[in-house]
Amino acid sequence: MTTTTVTSGRHHAAPALHHTDEPVDTAAHTPLPHDVSTQALPVVAPAGAAPVVTVHGPVTDRQAEILTEDALAFLGRLHRVAEDRRRRLLEEREFTRQRITEGWDPHFLRATKRVREDDSWRVAPLAPGLKDRRVEITGPVDRKMTVNALNSGATGWLADFEDSSTPSWERMLDGQVNLYDAIRGRIDFTSPEGKEYRLRGAELTDRPTIIVRPRGWHLTDDHLRVDGEPMAGGLVDFGLYFFHNAAELVRRGHGPYFYLPKLESHLEARLWNCVFVAAQDALGIPQGTIRATVLIETITAAFQMEEILYQLRNHAAVLNAGRWDYIFSLIKNYRDRGPAYVLPDRAEVTMTQPMMRSYTEQLVRACHRRGASAIGGMSAVIPDRRDQAANEVAFAKVREDKTREARDGFDGSWVAHPDLVPVAREVFDEVLGEAPNQIRTRRREDVEPDEAGLLDVAATTGSVTEAGVRRNIEVAMRYVESWLRGQGAAAIHGLMEDAATAEISRSQVWQWAHNRTAVALEDGGTRTASREWMEQLVREEHARILAGPLPEGHRFEDARRVFCESALPPEYPAFLTLGAYRRHFSAERA
Repeated sequence: MTTTTVTSGRHHAAPALHHTDEPVDTAAHTPLPHDVSTQALPVVAPAGAAPVVTVHGPVTDRQAEILTEDALAFLGRLHRVAEDRRRRLLEEREFTRQRITEGWDPHFLRATKRVREDDSWRVAPLAPGLKDRRVEITGPVDRKMTVNALNSGATGWLADFEDSSTPSWERMLDGQVNLYDAIRGRIDFTSPEGKEYRLRGAELTDRPTIIVRPRGWHLTDDHLRVDGEPMAGGLVDFGLYFFHNAAELVRRGHGPYFYLPKLESHLEARLWNCVFVAAQDALGIPQGTIRATVLIETITAAFQMEEILYQLRNHAAVLNAGRWDYIFSLIKNYRDRGPAYVLPDRAEVTMTQPMMRSYTEQLVRACHRRGASAIGGMSAVIPDRRDQAANEVAFAKVREDKTREARDGFDGSWVAHPDLVPVAREVFDEVLGEAPNQIRTRRREDVEPDEAGLLDVAATTGSVTEAGVRRNIEVAMRYVESWLRGQGAAAIHGLMEDAATAEISRSQVWQWAHNRTAVALEDGGTRTASREWMEQLVREEHARILAGPLPEGHRFEDARRVFCESALPPEYPAFLTLGAYRRHFSAERA
């Protein structure tokens, strides 16, 4: 265990709290401020003794190059700046969810009305490497993926420490090593079979722009502790990457760019802005060098898109339509609101459903109105090089998805596989031509902000079927098993599954059982969903998986346990991965 003592940085008076725009029971809850001031949030570092940063986990020689004394001191400073407010924001999340359970619906905030109605403000100009984002590839930060992503021909790479990565201590640190090497052009990889992977392109600017996605605010990493408290995983990912690479990235023609996941309010964006200000100040990086792309992937954030851009306006670049987590968020927040909010089979909840159309169109409008780019979401379909017919079907589905996005005004989109880069590029090339984006040419002024449209679950067509239930159970267990073995993104039945799609699968199983949803059976007729029946189906699908081909060292018994603990208990766990992390990857795991 390593112990490092760091200084706490400068001190400021804590900001005063304000009231939310609606009355609440202050005896039970003290609301956070819905502050829309043009002034930056003060960077607050508590007075007192300097923080003590401790490392609780093994560190290899290359990882030690990342966990330097100065880097740990930097992390300690960020923790001191953000931790108290982070915890209060997580309490605010739970308070909001409880209000939704009791019948309250999210809406456009009255307290921030002037931000939405003020036509004068814009986000910062698009930074080098972020003006043209027509095709971005996503994937974990393992060494092979890093090389493949940077050789993919995409305009950008979402280097993912979040949903497509397993948050083990070793993999998170190795990811930092891989990015450190990649930025300096000295990364390579040789497979166990002897196949070599090496970077193409002479300069950093010749390759896809690296945009790092740290973990969300709700996740902690107890391998790094400040004053005995586990650090926020997102601060670990952001802080180590920024500390080691910010100046080098600027020197090579790009900058430190980030995807911010799982935000549920503009106040959470404001906290990230506070972290950015503190980080740039600490290292002498000019303010505004950081650029952030915010994933709009929660139902509450969808009502605060312009406010999120406003809070990050000196650092904001893009909003992204994180479709899979968005669906998960809707299920999670409305799971107790009865049959009216029960969604059909996952495969039926497509981007052409009315509520999803409302979400994406309002996102494009919000972005282009404020000078930001709008990036579409992931098409889960992936190609299969061994099956040409299936390959063509995958290409056609991706082409259809990206065509809809480009015509709706999006400036780019995501793909999960290098073979899909040319498909998406062709579609956006047809729409964009030589222009880098559609910010000025496709403003979507025809779209009106629409609260009801975002919550129009009733208009969603489709049904709940036994095949859909079984598919959810099987896919979630297969994904969790892959995740436990360190593969945070997995190709399952021709789809790329990650933590977000697994969350949908297990949440739907919980919601259907909880609401006693009518399920169409494979042999005709219907059956009422129940926890007992779901347990039976889990046993059947688990047995079917075990009867088939299995990967060496498989973890399907653990996967079944993780799934049942997240999909079948009377009380719904907020996240699938929280309990699994504590049991299997925590520094103090059982």
